[in-house]
Amino acid sequence: MSMRGFAVPFNGKKATISRSVIIWGAVAALLAPQAAYATPPVGVSGQNITKVTALGTEYIVRQITIAPGGSTGWHWHNGTLYVRVVRGTLTHTTYDCVTTRNYGAGRNFVEPSGSRFVHIGRNLGETPVVLQVLYVNPQGAPLAQDVPNPGCPFQ
Repeated sequence: MSMRGFAVPFNGKKATISRSVIIWGAVAALLAPQAAYATPPVGVSGQNITKVTALGTEYIVRQITIAPGGSTGWHWHNGTLYVRVVRGTLTHTTYDCVTTRNYGAGRNFVEPSGSRFVHIGRNLGETPVVLQVLYVNPQGAPLAQDVPNPGCPFQ
């Protein structure tokens, strides 16, 4: 293989890049660890009902609907959530892929804040899951932080 290079523009001048640099760069890119991507929500819609800010804390009430077969995607929260299931059954699984709870209509639960509490909410039923959620969130923080699947056999 010839080590002749390719002339490329660089800061208004021509620079030469050898073929070996290009080849090794391509090999390094192929062997580099692939980035882990967050799992997006599927079949989820939400609507703010009210929002009040006081002393650096936002109190946001939202109604969230998860369609049959839908999921919130893996995520965690910056603030604490107080959740009431209005309709359907929410299947809630934590990052260990084992701890799963089912919350049916009329049930309440608390979602703690922090990156140690990665979880996913799924609708495995045939009717929409409707949640009323009070977010007690640091002012200006996102409602959720999306993260990659922690290795569970489902999304």
